[in-house]
Amino acid sequence: MLARLEKVAHFYNSRLIFKDVSLAFGAGEISLLTGANGAGKSTLLKILAGLVKPSNGRVVLQEDLTIGMVGHKSFLYPAMTARENLAFWADMHGRISSGQEIAEALERVNLSPFGDEKAGTFSRGMAQRLSLARVFLLSPDLLLLDEPGTGLDSRSSAALYAEIAHAKERGACVVWISHAIEADAARADRVIHLEDRQATLLSPATAGGEQ
Repeated sequence: MLARLEKVAHFYNSRLIFKDVSLAFGAGEISLLTGANGAGKSTLLKILAGLVKPSNGRVVLQEDLTIGMVGHKSFLYPAMTARENLAFWADMHGRISSGQEIAEALERVNLSPFGDEKAGTFSRGMAQRLSLARVFLLSPDLLLLDEPGTGLDSRSSAALYAEIAHAKERGACVVWISHAIEADAARADRVIHLEDRQATLLSPATAGGEQ
């Protein structure tokens, strides 16, 4: 077990988003997180990442667990080049990455030709790919992905799927929000569906079409 939620509940102002959510997340496991807009998917990821404190319950994390998250904000510095952004974030996490490692991270998200261009000039899709490279470079134990396919073309989507599969193979835990349930459920070990303030576990085989 890498992470565990124990009877977690969360309010947004006075509105209850979800309650009594108890889930365990293991190594080498992909969990697809689904639900309607406003069901609390992004909030649940932020609670796992330690960015939001739950209103009730607790989060238990394995000691020395490393967490990487790709959310709706890229956390990129527009005045810095793609290479400089990756080097900065690696340093922020106490990791010294060689130029070769950074070059390989850019190659994995199809951004090699743009490594020396400033991130502020990037399109939405390119910024998303650089944000993915930022997280993949760190090889986190717990990988949290909030609609990572937004703005990606088919080639970049294929690279994303390959990275998710690689994360699973190296023993990372992936928690992944997607609205493309029919396409993505087959890549998951289980589906966590948020509805009516509750979290329900579904098998990938029966989760197609759930929102």
